[in-house]
Amino acid sequence: MADLQDRKRFEPSEVEPRIVRRWLDSGLVHPEPHGTAAENYSIAVPPPNVTGVLHMGHALNGAIQDVLIRTNRMRGRRAKWILGTDHAGIATQRQVEKQLAEQGTTREELGREAFAERVWAWRADYGGQIIEQFKRLGATLDYDDERFTMDERYVRAVLKVFVDLHDDGLIYRDNYMVNWDPGLRSAISDLEVEEREGVEDTLYSIAYPLASGEGEVVVATVRPETMLADTAVAVHPGDERYTHLVGQELVLPLVGRRLRVIADEYVRTEFGTGCLKITPGHDPNDFEIGRRHGLEEIGVIGEDGLMTAAAGERYAGLTVAVAQERVVADLTEQGLIRAAEPYVHTVPFSQRSGERVQPLISLQWFMRMDELAGPAIEAVRSGRVRIHPASQSRRYLEWLQDIRPWCISRQLWWGHQIPVWHRGEERHVGMEAPAGEGWEREADVLDTWFSSGLWPFATLGWPEQTPELRAFYPTDVLSTARDILFLWVARMVMLGLRFAGDVPFTDVYVHSVIQAPDGRRMSKSLGTGVDPLDEIDAHGADAVRFGLLAMSSSQDVRYSPEKIQQGQALANKLYNATRFVLTNLGRFGIQVGAEADDGVTPQARPRTVEDRWILSRLQAAKAAMAARVDGFDFSKAALGLYDFVYGELCDWYLELVKPRLGEEADPEDRAALGATLLHVLRETVAIAHPVIPFVTEDLWEHLAGPAEGGSNPPLLATSRLPEVDEALRDPAAEAQVGRAIEAIRALRTWRDSVGVKAGAVVPGRLQAEGYEAVSARIADLARFELDGASGAGQVVATVAIPGGTVGVLASDAVDLGAAERRLERQREDLRREIARAEGRLGNEGFVAKAPAPVVEAERTKLERLRADLSAL
Repeated sequence: MADLQDRKRFEPSEVEPRIVRRWLDSGLVHPEPHGTAAENYSIAVPPPNVTGVLHMGHALNGAIQDVLIRTNRMRGRRAKWILGTDHAGIATQRQVEKQLAEQGTTREELGREAFAERVWAWRADYGGQIIEQFKRLGATLDYDDERFTMDERYVRAVLKVFVDLHDDGLIYRDNYMVNWDPGLRSAISDLEVEEREGVEDTLYSIAYPLASGEGEVVVATVRPETMLADTAVAVHPGDERYTHLVGQELVLPLVGRRLRVIADEYVRTEFGTGCLKITPGHDPNDFEIGRRHGLEEIGVIGEDGLMTAAAGERYAGLTVAVAQERVVADLTEQGLIRAAEPYVHTVPFSQRSGERVQPLISLQWFMRMDELAGPAIEAVRSGRVRIHPASQSRRYLEWLQDIRPWCISRQLWWGHQIPVWHRGEERHVGMEAPAGEGWEREADVLDTWFSSGLWPFATLGWPEQTPELRAFYPTDVLSTARDILFLWVARMVMLGLRFAGDVPFTDVYVHSVIQAPDGRRMSKSLGTGVDPLDEIDAHGADAVRFGLLAMSSSQDVRYSPEKIQQGQALANKLYNATRFVLTNLGRFGIQVGAEADDGVTPQARPRTVEDRWILSRLQAAKAAMAARVDGFDFSKAALGLYDFVYGELCDWYLELVKPRLGEEADPEDRAALGATLLHVLRETVAIAHPVIPFVTEDLWEHLAGPAEGGSNPPLLATSRLPEVDEALRDPAAEAQVGRAIEAIRALRTWRDSVGVKAGAVVPGRLQAEGYEAVSARIADLARFELDGASGAGQVVATVAIPGGTVGVLASDAVDLGAAERRLERQREDLRREIARAEGRLGNEGFVAKAPAPVVEAERTKLERLRADLSAL
């Protein structure tokens, strides 16, 4: 630990690795499981995929969670940040399959058991990357107790939940509509479906003849190949154009099947012709309509993405695209295409394989959600689970109130294999394989979201009643993005209530999504991604943490490099301020921390109004920081910290007290000031620590002094967060120094406006009450020489300040004539610009031909120019 005097700049690349080692070696991150959850504090990290690397979403959420963990740890609570990774069934399997393809083999050639061994080997080689990256961010996760959703204890928890839910009748097997990924040949979750906007298709209007031969009904579709699976045509019951057709039959073109005309309120009368072809086998909405009306469910697209035998001999075996071309050609030949027009719409694609998702009916395992949804709804309505912002509560409740069965099976090899065995018509559901020969285990695995739904309690040892479970469940906060509010958050609430006996967390904070600077989504493939590790390399982890927190909100936000730079400036400012103070105090033998004569850090000893002011403002900063962190307002917490450190502490207080640190200052006052400065710096560094932990921990080593009986100073991360001291609140001092600051700003603004040289001291006459205690400080910082109201000299200008004025006296420092000449030149420039703008707007040809936004911009510019001229 080099002396601050020898380190002129804060160097994150040198400091951060050393500080991380101190945190990890101290046992800071691994609290022993004592006490109860009510006494302790815990957060379960949203488990990153084992395939993952740190991206901006991880970095933002990591910063948010670490602020909460550090704050509560410094409040004296035993704080555990539960760490682990998700096995990420689809993503991990694809990574290993890609590796196998490079080696010229496939998982089918290896077999299931050997393939699983290859996945475990891949995880051992690559799976810990993101964990190490979290350390670079300064995240104090419990690295000593890392969990994995495929470790032995976790697997047993997952299987128990499946078996119990099956025994309770909530898990069953059925043919139902799913999102089918032909590339993966598996059902996928809604989160793995990308709703791709702006897809161009052709909207075909197709004539379906009435079976009576007395006319036709025209339907519109962008997927004419699916008409081969149509089993009805629907109209709205209130659409008078078609009510007479309800109950009649149509003839399905190309197939000849009879279709009934049905009435259903789902139909949008304004879309197409108002007649909707119903394909229960290939559209989720049609599927629901079909079940309501008892329609046949025909599948003409198979799980391999090819047309099935049910499509007819002419189309069977074709790809969907080729089948569409042939169907359109055949309809055209029969004269049944009534219109074909371009149509731009949103289409579902698989995020995993990139192929277009095919809604189809498949034999899968499902979970009934209605019985589980009721308690989860009540948990939010009653306030047992609070969602921030409140608008997200409405989305959560709306989704749960309209919840559908959940497809929990996936056609993969990597994951939790479903604990069901079959032998002929027999079926065994259990934690272990049944006795006897001939039993074959279900090949499918569980949806990753099923196992991650157990995360807050399974990571703590459930179903065993472990000390960890007693000490840290329920957790306190879940911080997450809104896109998994339903897929993950709601399911954790349901499963936590049912199996762990309580809600899994009391507060859910839905953080913003960080977009690229141009407003597009961050994506490596689009070239819009910003790597947080690159930003840490360039600016330091504190800067990245601060910047992400400062730019966060409840809405999506654009990435702001300026906020990162602001965070870097804050770290440097606090470092330089501390270095300045300690260097100056050291010159006069004023000791720090345990080096002090009495063995403790001196308490504040305010002797002047500015001392009382900074101590009062420090209490306000502590209160504001606590309230904002507790209220999940991390942007205001970060920016408020910046304003206090950069503005009030450094730009004002340190500047106000610099004369009291000089060689000629009163030694007694200097010693008292030293005590106050140390007190303020220690408490400032402490409240800043959760946001910018590296620079503050580094400074604490110098502010705290060595620990008792050892060479290393105590950790700031384990120190108590200073509480608000109401006795140090001083509204009078705040008002008095606040007026002085406004006066200094006014005098500096006047100097700039008339071009006074930076080093020149301007004589002035102070004509205001209440400045007696601060007039000397105003004079120093504004570069004025102030006399009382009776001071001699000619007043050549007047500057308004709170409660009065400062009369500027004639002197060589002020050349008002030159200032006036400069102002007049500015006025002339503005008059010319105004005349030019008025000429343009007075030109009828310009106003008539120019686009409206250009004309409006010119009018706005003219108003601004006139306002600027008026101000001069």
